Amino acid sequence: MACETLQIEPIIVLNKIDLLDDEGMEFVNEQMDIYRNIGYRVLMVSSHTQDGLKPLEEALTGRISIFAGQSGVGKSSLLNALLGLQKEILTNDVSDNSGLGQHTTTAARLYHFPHGGDVIDSPGVREFGLWHLEPEQITQGFVEFHDYLGLCKYRDCKHDTDPGCAIREAVEEGKIAETRFENYHRILESMAQVKTRKNFSDTDD
Repeated sequence: MACETLQIEPIIVLNKIDLLDDEGMEFVNEQMDIYRNIGYRVLMVSSHTQDGLKPLEEALTGRISIFAGQSGVGKSSLLNALLGLQKEILTNDVSDNSGLGQHTTTAARLYHFPHGGDVIDSPGVREFGLWHLEPEQITQGFVEFHDYLGLCKYRDCKHDTDPGCAIREAVEEGKIAETRFENYHRILESMAQVKTRKNFSDTDD
């Protein structure tokens, strides 16, 4: 959604597929189908076994890309495998306490691909801050909503419990994934909470 707002073409890369058994792979594919069905490219890879690295390399060649994701998902390990670096990019394990990775990449670094293109290895993120965006921008960031925008009964529809909401009707008809619709409202609620705290902080100042 953040990529859509910034007009950046996203590619979803799922690393460490070598850790999945057949049941786990089936579950993950079901989840990724949600994104495939709305037009996103999904690549399943393993930096350990090098499965799926060729399509990823082809997707990155000839363009400027950035690896963004939580710490511990293997961004630096993927770059090690893709670039065949003699001096490996520092990597680390996932924390047993938080389940999240440790910050081994502390500053964004630019790497050049031999056949053309650049990739930026960014520090791991815990979450994306979207509080500075307007609700309308969040709505536009969900590509599967586009066909239904402007079709709601009321112009000021909040796409929640409003009567005649075209987006909610599409969810009920299975045309929009319910999990995506729930994520949409979670983002809006989180933004509202952050803005409220910021307003209180500004008032105290």
